[in-house]
Amino acid sequence: MKFTVSSAELLKGITLAQKAIPSKASEPILENYLFDLKGETLSITASDGEITIRTKISVVSTEEEGRMAVASRQITDLLKELPDQPVTINTDGENTFKFSWLTGESTLPYFTADDYPKAATTKPEAKTVKFPCEILAEGIGSTVYASSDESNRPIMNSIFFDIKTDYTTLVASDLQKLICYTAPEVTSAEPCSFILNKRHALVLRSILGKDVDEVDITFDDKVAVFVFGQTKMTCALVAGKYPDYTTIIPKNNSNILRVERTVLLNAAKRISVCSPKGSNQVRFDFTQGGLEISAEDLGFEIAAHEKVECQYNGDDIVIGFKSNHIIEILSNLSCNGIVMKLADKRRSVLILPEEEEAENERVFGIVMPNMVR
Repeated sequence: MKFTVSSAELLKGITLAQKAIPSKASEPILENYLFDLKGETLSITASDGEITIRTKISVVSTEEEGRMAVASRQITDLLKELPDQPVTINTDGENTFKFSWLTGESTLPYFTADDYPKAATTKPEAKTVKFPCEILAEGIGSTVYASSDESNRPIMNSIFFDIKTDYTTLVASDLQKLICYTAPEVTSAEPCSFILNKRHALVLRSILGKDVDEVDITFDDKVAVFVFGQTKMTCALVAGKYPDYTTIIPKNNSNILRVERTVLLNAAKRISVCSPKGSNQVRFDFTQGGLEISAEDLGFEIAAHEKVECQYNGDDIVIGFKSNHIIEILSNLSCNGIVMKLADKRRSVLILPEEEEAENERVFGIVMPNMVR
């Protein structure tokens, strides 16, 4: 195997694939990149056993095709120290290769490519959908924070892709809050779905290039393959059935609050400073006069309250929330005005954009209340 390639192009390729290199590999071979040279195209693959990323780059010239597994840390660190210039890789020794640049060279180890695990493949009956790249990245970013951090609950530690014939919804929930992102551009001939692990979703979002228009997603009940540009990411899906989130979306919450999003967000941030560290609870007092937010930590003898400029039509209700839930949801909306719809102090609250902005805002949230003492 012998070829010449731009050091900047090679670094770009391995930096992208590096997202799949595990911090603690289950097998030593997974600490390596797989190089596969055919013609003037070099495929670079990395895997942690659950995620496999393969990307392709063009080389300057090829003298001998071949495959090898290259230690990821050494070649990455070396390329980071080189200015952009042609470098030559030549496997002229047994289990070592020469890495040459304009003013020097290094001898590095390589391993047989046959030991590198093959990426999983989808079944012939797998479904395929096309996602605009920007929408997929936005959908993941808008929902992933709402998923559970508990790895022992894999279904809730994920994003649910609910694909319908006329739209797609990305859903994430930790059972205390739920976020839905709607993508009307993404449809399927028949309803289908898959559950993508939170970590896998974040890796995918981090490698989606701004120069890519569309992502092809092929999936079955175990594996999803995401293809865009010169890159392919294959990952294991979460097994199981996602809870029917549509049943917990409030339908008849008749008490309506209208408020500027940043006004409510900033007030919640200020009052949360005095919320109890264990519960993070803030109290919302809804009255015909408007809304007052308050918090009190008896242990530290601190308290705060603030009246919020808003419009409220409904019954007088006192309701408690975890301040971080309210702050997260409001921070991840982009609309100027929001609507909060309530039924009573015990049932979930719907947070969505005002009607004037509903067409442009794809996200809405649901938050469960805490009991107020």
